[in-house]
Amino acid sequence: MAGNSAEPGRSVTSKIVAILLTFHDGNEHSLTEIARLTCLPVSTAHRLVTELAGWGVLERTDESMFRIGLPIKAISSRRSYTPAILESARRVLEDLVTAARAGARLGVLTGTDVAYIEKRCDHSPVTTFAQTSRLPAHATALGKALLAFSSADILDRVIGGGLKCYTPNTVTDPDRLRQTLASIRLTRVAVARWEFKAGVSEVAVPVFGSGGMAVAALGLTVPNLRTDLQMASSVLTIAARGLSRELAASNHAGCLAMITEQHASNRTVHEAPDRERSVSMSAGGLFSGPRRSAGR
Repeated sequence: MAGNSAEPGRSVTSKIVAILLTFHDGNEHSLTEIARLTCLPVSTAHRLVTELAGWGVLERTDESMFRIGLPIKAISSRRSYTPAILESARRVLEDLVTAARAGARLGVLTGTDVAYIEKRCDHSPVTTFAQTSRLPAHATALGKALLAFSSADILDRVIGGGLKCYTPNTVTDPDRLRQTLASIRLTRVAVARWEFKAGVSEVAVPVFGSGGMAVAALGLTVPNLRTDLQMASSVLTIAARGLSRELAASNHAGCLAMITEQHASNRTVHEAPDRERSVSMSAGGLFSGPRRSAGR
């Protein structure tokens, strides 16, 4: 018997390899098909496929089928990928939810939209990019935090595609959007009050990678911008600085953008964030240990 496998001659590694090889043509399979093609019990296939999906190696489609995830696509396209970075992003979202008691998201620009992962205020795990729909960049705090540090070319494409009105509060005037983004570049904090969905307010900050490149944004959904803005922006700034340090240290500035098939050339290089004033808070892992500390 190999490893901990209950089946003679089949290690856990061999089972995982067999599962991945069923997708060699880029096709999609149901769980039953995967079990049949790999000659694995359905229960074993379910356990391994679920774990692979949790890491993003496989993705579940809306039709409950499975396909190869972006990390494998990245390997096949010879792009560098650091699994630890995505895992770090997940930990940061979990810490944000604990600290702020609010839903947290991490987003990157994909074309003119925002692809994101999120952690809700419940016991559900952090989602994958494949599980969530795209968000309009101009009508969300995540999107505006990203657009503020993107090239003029990307902003022109967003405006050229039409600034769709989702609520009476949506910014649909190009000049007003440009003014808003200019302010965000100064404050490094983006807000959206009832712009995409009525009754939903958001706060977001950019995340910088190696060389000061803005590669992602972290955001929180808050009940009231008047009372929650300071708390949300402080917590997000600390979290973004921690994640930015990890991205810079990894030498993979575009890894998060790569995960959603967004090329690093679509980003404008900016200087790394200046030192913000430290915030004296204590809430979970976000503010403890060298990885999470606000730093000086």
